[in-house]
Amino acid sequence: MAAIMAAMARARGDKMTDKKLQPDELADDAPLATDGKGKVKSASGGVNLEAVYDVPVQVSAVLGKTRLPINKLLALKRGDVVELDHKVGEAVEIFVNDKLVAKGEVVISGEKLAVTMTDIIKS
Repeated sequence: MAAIMAAMARARGDKMTDKKLQPDELADDAPLATDGKGKVKSASGGVNLEAVYDVPVQVSAVLGKTRLPINKLLALKRGDVVELDHKVGEAVEIFVNDKLVAKGEVVISGEKLAVTMTDIIKS
C-alpha cells in the first residue's frame, strides 16, 4: 500500500519518497509477476515491461463533485465551503489517466492527506 501512496504522491508532484517503484511492490492481486530480479514476466513468461517503468501517469482521487453556476464559482474566495455529493467516510474514486481503477478512503500520512485503496476495480 505504501508503494501505491508513493506513486500517487509522485503523480501529484509531492516528494513523499524518492524510492523507485518495482512491480513486486504492487498489490498482491496485481496481474504482474517478477522473475526475482525485478524483471516483469507475463503469464507466458516472455514479456519484459521494464521500458514502461518510468512512463508518467496521472493519478487522481475524486473526493466528490458538485455543480455551481458561474456567478457562484466566480464569487468563491479563500475559506468558502463548497458542498460535495459524497458524505464523510464514503469511498472516494481513484482514477489513473481518467480511468476508474479503484475505490479508497482518505487517510492521514504524516502531515499530508492521502488516499488508501480499499477496492480494485477489475475491468
